[in-house]
Amino acid sequence: MISERTIHRAFEISVLLKGANAVIESAGGILLYLVSTADIATLVRWATLDELAEDPNDFISSHLQQLAQGFSVGSKNFYAFYLLSHGLVKLALVVGLLRGKLWSYPATLVVLALFVAYQFYRYSYTQSLGLIALTILDIVVMALVWHEYRLVRRHLPLE
Repeated sequence: MISERTIHRAFEISVLLKGANAVIESAGGILLYLVSTADIATLVRWATLDELAEDPNDFISSHLQQLAQGFSVGSKNFYAFYLLSHGLVKLALVVGLLRGKLWSYPATLVVLALFVAYQFYRYSYTQSLGLIALTILDIVVMALVWHEYRLVRRHLPLE
């Protein structure tokens, strides 16, 4: 049987990982707002130059260049907003969880459940193994948050 201390440690680590992910998403959203679509196309062109010189038909590099060239300002702004808002929401939840704020436990469960539902929906289109891994991680985090929430509520003083 796994000890409560081990479960609590897993909870803390999973919340810290979610926090790191939230910071990266937020920074990515800000960066995307600050960079032009032309700069993105130039960066992709530079990053794929050597690979395409070796193999002009390289699947990944040629598709990345196509995507970068067709990346509209509207798409860029949508992704920037999505990353920034997604990251900031998760960051607020992580701060609440690490500070033991009671509201943050059910809020985290609701938000992660929505993410999981969306990820299942996206999986139906992409069949991405990375998306499955992220979904499994979110479900594990939900289980740990639920477990921690039950412990925190059990130890609250009755009013």
